[in-house]
Amino acid sequence: MSATLFPFLRTKSLSPSVLLRGAHSSRVSYAQKIQAHNNSKFKRCYSQFRSTQDRTAVGVFTPTAAAVFVVTGVGLFYYFRHEKAKLLEQRQKEMEEKSVGRAHVGGPFVLTTHDNKSFSEKDLLGKWSMMYFGFTNCPDICPAELDKIGGIVTSLEKDYGRIFQPVFISVDPARDSVPQMARYLSDFHPRILGLTGEYATVKQTCKAYRVYFSTPPNADPAGDYLVDHSIYVYLMDPRGNFVEAFGQSSTEEEVVERVRKEIGKWEAQTGKKV
Repeated sequence: MSATLFPFLRTKSLSPSVLLRGAHSSRVSYAQKIQAHNNSKFKRCYSQFRSTQDRTAVGVFTPTAAAVFVVTGVGLFYYFRHEKAKLLEQRQKEMEEKSVGRAHVGGPFVLTTHDNKSFSEKDLLGKWSMMYFGFTNCPDICPAELDKIGGIVTSLEKDYGRIFQPVFISVDPARDSVPQMARYLSDFHPRILGLTGEYATVKQTCKAYRVYFSTPPNADPAGDYLVDHSIYVYLMDPRGNFVEAFGQSSTEEEVVERVRKEIGKWEAQTGKKV
């Protein structure tokens, strides 16, 4: 085809070496652009990675993390509280199982105090009780036992406080009226509580505590007679369960030591002294 007719087809004749250099130059330029693009992309990704790391290192307690921390803490609190309740319940069951072998001493009663107030076995709950049965006309044994109880209570309350309730229950209701009980107990420890009542009520109470007494139901209030009865101090725990009976031969020191031991066992099992 004639170049005269189509002038735009006219080209300058290039040598092969020039053409090769141009192609090589184009390939190098294109490769450099690719490399520059990849380097730029890598820098952006690395920058974003470092930025994320920095935020994670600096902002550990984000609102979400704080919420998770609080929820976890509350959950642990309730978990350990539940476990503690289970442990106390297990210890209580162990105490109940141990008490199966004990003598069944004690029961419901309603008597009158030496200051003329109604008193029942429920009023003993929450304290360590020491219960003694006797009568105000007793010439020697009852006064000696009440003095011993007073010494025991004094010794124990120095260390434990007023967590004890000493009780003196009359087995001679015909003569041991409320005023007589008040006069009699004024000579002993002020914490000793006197209880009396009708003959039938006293008899029922003595039966519940396995106490023997010989007072007849028709005893003369003005009569001069002695009453034969059991000589024991009954130790009852804060739940009203029988723990031990101390006879006349038990010394004050022996009773104090035993009561301390029982309080220690109770505290180990329940976490408290009463």
